[in-house]
Amino acid sequence: MASVFSKIISGEFPGRFVWQDDDVVAFLTINPFTEGHVLVVPRDEVDHWQNIDDDLWTKTNGVARILGRAVTRAYDAPRAGLMIAGLEVPHLHLHVFPAYSLEDFDFATAEKNPSEESLDRARDRIRAALRELGYGDNVPD
Repeated sequence: MASVFSKIISGEFPGRFVWQDDDVVAFLTINPFTEGHVLVVPRDEVDHWQNIDDDLWTKTNGVARILGRAVTRAYDAPRAGLMIAGLEVPHLHLHVFPAYSLEDFDFATAEKNPSEESLDRARDRIRAALRELGYGDNVPD
């Protein structure tokens, strides 16, 4: 059975994409720790991060690092948070988000019902930051 992330990647479910390439995508989460929280997801369904192919692991982490730069730029954040939890969806995903304190790393404080406007605003800000950083070829329209 396809994961919810595979359905987002295929377009079966909606997603606010900020990055796309042949191997990896990134889109806004619907339960952000902070505004600008994205999920970096390999297109291939891999459940456990320990089982991913070495080259795809390197690529996925490279995209996460780029997204970290973009979210800190877009939100003037002192840090970008990076987390792998792996319990919510059986498809590897890296959480990347603007981080202002350790409290930002808590699933219990994630926003449960962010507005459509805040998600659209975050998508647009991150896309703009990626373009400014020179990654426009990977930013979807």
